[in-house]
Amino acid sequence: MNGIWLVALPLLGAFLLPIIYRQHTSVGYWTGPVILILNLAIALGLWDRTPQSIAMGGFSAPLGILFYVDQLALLFVILVVLGTLILWLGKERGRIQEETLLLLIVAGGCGLALSGDLFNIYVFYEIVAVASYGLAASRGNGAGYAASIRFLILGALGSSLLLLGIALIYAVTGTLNLAHLAHLAPEKLNGEVGLVAFALMLIGFGVKAEIFPVNTWVPEVYTTAPARISALLGGIVSKLALLVVLRILVLMYADTTAPLLLLSLGVLGVISGELAALRATDLRQVLAYSSIGQLGLVAIAFAIPGPAGVIAGIALALHHALVKPALFMLTQAWGGHINKLIGASQVSMLSTLLFLVLALSLVGIPPLPGFWAKFLLLKGALATNIGGYQMAIAVVLIATVIETAYFLRIARLMFQEPTKKPTAEIPHIRELAPALSLVTLLFISVLTVGAIGESLTTVAEEAADREAYINNNTLPTNWLSDN
Repeated sequence: MNGIWLVALPLLGAFLLPIIYRQHTSVGYWTGPVILILNLAIALGLWDRTPQSIAMGGFSAPLGILFYVDQLALLFVILVVLGTLILWLGKERGRIQEETLLLLIVAGGCGLALSGDLFNIYVFYEIVAVASYGLAASRGNGAGYAASIRFLILGALGSSLLLLGIALIYAVTGTLNLAHLAHLAPEKLNGEVGLVAFALMLIGFGVKAEIFPVNTWVPEVYTTAPARISALLGGIVSKLALLVVLRILVLMYADTTAPLLLLSLGVLGVISGELAALRATDLRQVLAYSSIGQLGLVAIAFAIPGPAGVIAGIALALHHALVKPALFMLTQAWGGHINKLIGASQVSMLSTLLFLVLALSLVGIPPLPGFWAKFLLLKGALATNIGGYQMAIAVVLIATVIETAYFLRIARLMFQEPTKKPTAEIPHIRELAPALSLVTLLFISVLTVGAIGESLTTVAEEAADREAYINNNTLPTNWLSDN
């Protein structure tokens, strides 16, 4: 099997799922997990066979759709598939529409990670976007509908700007193939039009990546949507948009001032997100604003030139993909307002301990993975010797202090002696299954940090090598010789 099935299987499953459910409910419920397990097996099987370029239907670019399968793409494919599979644990049966949309997100997410063409990236991005809007409204109440509509409006605006940016790229270069664009970029994309195109695409992808200032939908959607959906959108889907931003930056804009724009928006995202989280009184809102701040850190890392920035960004993205979904799942039984957590430790010590471990890792306490991820970020920024990155270091350190403050406030309430019966409820083990699984992966990463570091270094070095991307793609020889 090749990489095509990573998109085809969940897409086919999404269309067949309603039919299967009508025939047999139990078979329908397990169809999604089986497809996800098959996708995971395919991705793992391709790991040692990279990099490779796949032309759909045997048609080479520009007529055919190209997939470029390297370890960076497969890493994010594994992230979206495994993350969705873990969040499937303990789901209620019979939610056909929700499960269909989940499979569509997996199909679109795999396509985003693998696509070697800007237009196809746009198509898969829209698939993910439409499925996200439906999931955001899946609770079925007034607040959820209102939040999803505002999310849709902002997302539609972002998609329009993204398409405009892609059109400018095509007008300047005459191609949308990423490898061909990487070849032409030093000559044709270093001007004002090229930088405007990057800014438009960054805003378009920034809606899903929670990049400042197009992240205003985040606290409202993550507060009103079901916990599993908030965990998926905040923990998984946002990373796919950042992956595309990284590809564009490395292949087309590494030698321009574009990284400084991403750095600036990342810094603003960290500041605005962490300060808002400090003032929030709703637990889900605290996590939503914290997510904005954490994804700002990923943006700062990806703005650092060379493999150092790539490895720091990947480490931060993977860590956030473990911690934030687990935290959202823990809120499912605790209620919304922070004060409802008073005495929560007396109700469920297990969920309290899980929360503390996750919060400590998010803050960056050694030897938890969050410490190593932030260490890589600070190390990469220090090595640049550029003023903007030194300012970013100060922002990261201040944000860590703010993070510590609001997580300490939550922890203090959890262990505070209640004056009346604690309002938190004992979470059912089914509700804790995703969080337990994610925390288990977190502890495994602590024990294997050396091996993980070596693997991520290899992935980052390959991802940051623009010439290797060009040489490993199947391009007509006249494309390179004529330009």
